[in-house]
Amino acid sequence: MARGSVGTLLASTHYVWYGKISARMKTSAGAGVVTAFILLSDTKDEIDFEFVGTDLLTAQTNFYSLGITNYDNGANATISSDSMANYHDYEIDWTPDQLTWSIDGKQVRTLKKSDTWNSTSNRFSYPQSPARVQLSLWPAGLPTNPQGTINWAGGEISWNSPYMTNGYYYSQFDSVSIDCYDPPSDAKGNGKTSYKLTSKNANEGDFEITDDPTVLGSFLASGLDMDLGASASVSAGASKTANTVPGMSGVGPGNDNHAGDSSSSSTAPGSQSTSSGSGGSGGSGGSGGFVQDGSSSGSSGASSNVQPEHVLSGSLFAVVVAIIGLCIL
Repeated sequence: MARGSVGTLLASTHYVWYGKISARMKTSAGAGVVTAFILLSDTKDEIDFEFVGTDLLTAQTNFYSLGITNYDNGANATISSDSMANYHDYEIDWTPDQLTWSIDGKQVRTLKKSDTWNSTSNRFSYPQSPARVQLSLWPAGLPTNPQGTINWAGGEISWNSPYMTNGYYYSQFDSVSIDCYDPPSDAKGNGKTSYKLTSKNANEGDFEITDDPTVLGSFLASGLDMDLGASASVSAGASKTANTVPGMSGVGPGNDNHAGDSSSSSTAPGSQSTSSGSGGSGGSGGSGGFVQDGSSSGSSGASSNVQPEHVLSGSLFAVVVAIIGLCIL
């Protein structure tokens, strides 16, 4: 996380609809610096591990339903040793009925879906929609943020902190493991490609497993128009590409490290001159950093047979991420 930036976000290109997800990691440190390992759905269901840089012996656990802020949902867990100096294993075990957070193999918090009933909304305020795995480092202590956020993050961030190395704050992720469970037994549909949202209520029963396509035709496309911006010359079955990324005239750092600045076109000695290309683009505020592999097996009594690639689609939500390949376990 460089000076003046908003940090870095890595997000999986596949979605998980219940599973065991773990990250072996070291956090960053310093006032205003937050390291995060979370699950986030397109309907803003969220499951969190977050680490404030002024308390390296505490992991904050949290959950949200449909993005509704409830400050009573958070709970702290103790880490056995300095989270920046030492690797620790953080695990989220998410099932239709229960959610468990663990650190180094020890359960530190359990949430039962049955305990989240909200009589006002007449639904369970429990994360229950397909979600992506996200790893991030972000400056919650920016002076432009709300004061409550700054206070939670331990104060305003300093860009001259001894915790910075070569001009960067940093966190380290040694490995990430994603073990998908089977979809709920009463899940609708029998496809193998995507999850489709069928109601704005976004309850577990409002998702259907389909064979609808999920790969966007270009960086301009969305879930509402899959082929927007695709080249007219693309043949059936061929890869679809876009000549440009919205908001960018080129790629790479450009002048003064500003992405997309292409005012100069010099080439290095011995290299070939190339035309302007396209950079990657992610959705929900981030870019895809890793792809879930297909080599995991079921655990905790949940089997893993064929798992679909997960994405929300339909008229209610626009999908703005390009999905790559199938998730076959």
